[in-house]
Amino acid sequence: MITVLLADDQDLVRIGLRALVESEDDLTVVGEAADGLAVVELARRERPDVVLMDVRMPGIDGIEATRRIVADPELAGTRVIVLTTFELDEYVFDALRHGASGFLTKDTRPAELLRAIRLVAEGEALLSPSVTRRVVREFATRPARVPRPHPRLGTLTDREREVVGLVGEGLSNVEIAHRLVVSPATARTHVSRAMVKLGARDRAQLVVFAYQSGLVPS
Repeated sequence: MITVLLADDQDLVRIGLRALVESEDDLTVVGEAADGLAVVELARRERPDVVLMDVRMPGIDGIEATRRIVADPELAGTRVIVLTTFELDEYVFDALRHGASGFLTKDTRPAELLRAIRLVAEGEALLSPSVTRRVVREFATRPARVPRPHPRLGTLTDREREVVGLVGEGLSNVEIAHRLVVSPATARTHVSRAMVKLGARDRAQLVVFAYQSGLVPS
C-alpha cells in the first residue's frame, strides 16, 4: 500500500485529491494539512511514501516545507510531488533544488496524477523531458548565473559529465543513447553512476546539479 499525504490550503482541492487517491486499491491517504508547518509535522508522524505538496500555503510555503522534509534523515523514504498552477514559475526550479522528486500542474489528468504517485513511490523522478526543456528555456533567458560546480563533479568521467549535461537538457535515456550512439542500457548505466557519485536523490536533482555546475549549455 502506498501512503499519501495531501497538502493544500483549499478544502475542495484536498477533498478531490482524497477521493481520487482512495479510489485506488493500492493507495491510501494518511493525512491532510492546510499549511506548511502542519505538513512537516504530519510527515514526521506518518512518514508517508508520497506528499502531494501545494506551493502557496500559510505558515511556511510548500517549497520550505519540501526542504524540511527532504532534509530530515528520518524521512529519507518520503518523496514530494509539488502541485502548481505555474509551469514556468521559479517555484518549479526552487522545488527541484530543495529536493522535490518532480512537479505537476493542478490541471493534470487524474490518471496521470495516479501514475505519478506510483512512479515517485518507486523512487523514480517525475520530470518529463518536455517539461524539463521548458524550465531550461525559462532560466536560459534570465541574467547569467555564476556556475557553482558540485563538490564531487571531479569524480565524474568525461562521458558521465556529458551525460549529466544531457539529463539537464531534459533528454530521456533513450534520447541520450541516440545522441551518444550507445545503447539505452549504457545510457542508463551512465546516469545511474553519475547519480551515485553526485549523491543525487533522483533524476530531478541531477538536473539541478547539471544547471548549478554549468553543464547545461546556455
